[in-house]
Order: sequence, then structure tokens, then C-alpha cells
Amino acid sequence: MVRHVVLTGAPGAGKTTLLDAAAAAGVATSPEVARELLRQPGGMALRAEDPLGFAEAMLEGHRREYERFAAFGQPVVFDRGFPDVAGFLDLAGLPVPRSVDRACRTWRYTGPVWRAPAWAEIYRPDSERIQDFAQAAASDRAVTAAWRRYGYDVADLPLAPVADRLALVIAGL
Repeated sequence: MVRHVVLTGAPGAGKTTLLDAAAAAGVATSPEVARELLRQPGGMALRAEDPLGFAEAMLEGHRREYERFAAFGQPVVFDRGFPDVAGFLDLAGLPVPRSVDRACRTWRYTGPVWRAPAWAEIYRPDSERIQDFAQAAASDRAVTAAWRRYGYDVADLPLAPVADRLALVIAGL
């Protein structure tokens, strides 16, 4: 069975750096869908002006990535997943549409879900990461709660160097 390892948690907590290290170590990876959307023309405006539309675009992106690796045959590390969309909506105070709920219940990840907790020492906003640290920590709480609501066990990554985090992820493949 293919193992779908997921990295979730706070914005700016080192998930992308860890994903890049996993790829450099020869592990198959799937990029963060939301960040890819934000980089597209109009992506930041969509997030700000139509959070439900942004959530639907994230859902579609996660579906594509999930299907891309459906018959892959090797472990894959995903930067976020379907329950992150539900957590985004929870944080925005919006109801979770049936389509998002159905995706979270139907397309299941089969490996560990690792949470990168909010980490003030490494947090840096950028052109797509527009939250302040308090908002990043709130996002972490919302997405972690969503993963748990959909029946996943979420394990915390330590606030440690990338190599230490990578060793934990690789040990779970």
C-alpha cells in the first residue's frame, strides 16, 4: 500500500523546507497547493475577496495531486491535504461545503500526518504568507483540529533542525 505522508500545521513552520529536503533525499513529494494558487495571477485577490472560491480551488488542486500519485507505488510526502481546506474555512468562519466534507471523508491519506507547530524563531512572512505570527498560530490550531475531526492522528514534529525532522518523516515511510 502506498503511504501518503502529510505535512500540515502552521504557515512558516518549516514544511516547505522539510518537503524540499525530502525531495533531495529521493522521496516523492507533492507541493503546497495553496501557495501555488497564490502565485498565480489573481490568486491573492481570490483568497482575500472570495475565500470560498479559494477553498474550492484548493480542493481541486488537492484532488489533482492525490490522483497524480494514486497509482505511484511508492511513498509520497504531501504538503498539506484535504482537511487543510476545511481548516481554512473554519478559520475564515465559513461553513464547510459538502464537496469539501465529502473529499475529506472519501480521499484518505494512508500514512502519518505530521504537524509543524507554529515556531516563532523561524516564522517569516513573505509575498504569499501574509499572516502575522498570531494568525499563523491560529491557522495551525484550525487545520490541526480539522485533521483530527476527520479521524486522523496528528503527530507533532519537533522544533528541531531539518535533518532531525526529515529523519522522523523518512522513518515513517
